Amino acid sequence: MNFIKNHIAYLKDNPNHLWFKRKLYGWGWTPVTWQGWVIILVFIIIVVANYYRIDASSPSESETLMNFIPQTIFLAALLMILCYKKGEEPKWQWGFKKDKK
Repeated sequence: MNFIKNHIAYLKDNPNHLWFKRKLYGWGWTPVTWQGWVIILVFIIIVVANYYRIDASSPSESETLMNFIPQTIFLAALLMILCYKKGEEPKWQWGFKKDKK
């Protein structure tokens, strides 16, 4: 239970009002404001809608994937650029920072 409280405190510690904060484990970001969550939701909706749009006009499954994968990579790259501009600088991190006492 202590981990959850510490994690919530980490996410709420946002004096610069960033949309995304650095993940606690690994590399990348996590949304911490409503704007960040809206961006993630819009990304998911666009990816799913794009799949159905491509699938409806493709004669085969392989053609669907051949069109879907590059477009999804492009959308993910746009998401990463937005996260980089509106979030903390990413770096590898493994948990909470240790107190150096």
